[in-house]
Amino acid sequence: MDRRLAVFFSLLAISLHLLPLPGDASTFTITNNCDYTVWPGILSNAGVAPLSTTGFSLQKGESKPIALPSGWGGRFWGRTLCSTDKKTGQFTCLTGDCGSGKIECSGAGALPPATLAEFTLDGSGGMDFYDVSLVDGYNVAMLVAPRGGSGPNCTFTGCVNDLNGACPSELRVMSEGEESAVACKSACGKFNSPQYCCSGTYGSPDTCKPSSYSLAFKKACPRAYSYAYDDKSSTFTCKGSPDYTITFCPSPTTSQKASDEEGTPSTSSPSSNVIMNSSMVYEGALDMSSSPSTYNHVLCSPLIAGGVATIIAIWRLSQLF
Repeated sequence: MDRRLAVFFSLLAISLHLLPLPGDASTFTITNNCDYTVWPGILSNAGVAPLSTTGFSLQKGESKPIALPSGWGGRFWGRTLCSTDKKTGQFTCLTGDCGSGKIECSGAGALPPATLAEFTLDGSGGMDFYDVSLVDGYNVAMLVAPRGGSGPNCTFTGCVNDLNGACPSELRVMSEGEESAVACKSACGKFNSPQYCCSGTYGSPDTCKPSSYSLAFKKACPRAYSYAYDDKSSTFTCKGSPDYTITFCPSPTTSQKASDEEGTPSTSSPSSNVIMNSSMVYEGALDMSSSPSTYNHVLCSPLIAGGVATIIAIWRLSQLF
C-alpha cells in the first residue's frame, strides 16, 4: 500500500507540472524618447485587477519593463509638465493628469486631452486587441509595436507626428504665458456637441461621421483612432501573446524600423474586415470600462476537469503496482 501511494503521488506531481496553464504574461517596455520627462499613467479596465504600478516617471532616454498578465485590459498614456507643490505635496501635470495628487494614478484615468494606448490581451479568439486613440485629444507622440506574435494586423500603430504645433487654434491647450501649445483637444472635448461626441441622435456609426477636425487627425496619423467609430482602420490584433514596446516621442524612422523587424511592410494598412472584440473599449463612445473578464471562468473549468481526470487515471494506474 505504501509503495502504491508513493507511486501515486510521484505521478501526480509530474502530471500537475505538465497540466496546461493560462497564457504567459506579456512584457510591456515603456520608453521615453522625448527631450523631457514623461510620467506614464496606467488604468486597468473595470473588473481587471490593477497592476503593481499605476504611474511612474521616465527621464529622457529611460525605459521601464512591466509584466502584464494574460487577460489584462486597460490603457497607457503619458503625463507631461508635471510638478509637486512644495507646500501641499500635491503632484499635478499640465497634460494627462489623473487627479490623484500623486505619481501613482491609483485607479484614476487621464484628464483629456491625452494620447491613449488601449489594450485587451488574450481577448476574443485568444487574440490581443490594441489601438492608439486620439478621440480624447492629443498631448504626446506615441508608438505601439508588438515583438513577436502573428496575424495580418499584428503590426505597429500610433501617432508619430507632433500634432500640438499643427493643432487648430480653437483646440489648443496653451502653456503658461501662452507661449506654445502643449496639447490638442478633440472636437468633442472642446465643443461637447453630440455630432462631435457621437452621442444622442449621433450615437451610431451610421449617424456619426468624421468631422473636419477628426479628418485632420486622421490625415496626420492614419493608424490612430480619430473619432469614436474609426474602428476598421485603427484596431490591431496579434496572436501568440507577443511583448510590446510603447515609445513616447518616437523618431520618424522608428515606425519603419518596427515594421521591418516584424516583417510587415510599412505601408500596409489594417484589414477592413478586422475581427472586432466586444470587450474592447473605445474612448469617446460611452465613458465606460469593459465588462469583467470571463477569461478565468473559461479556463478554470477545463483545467479543473482535466486535473480530476488526470488524478483518476493515475489512481487507476497505481493499482497495478
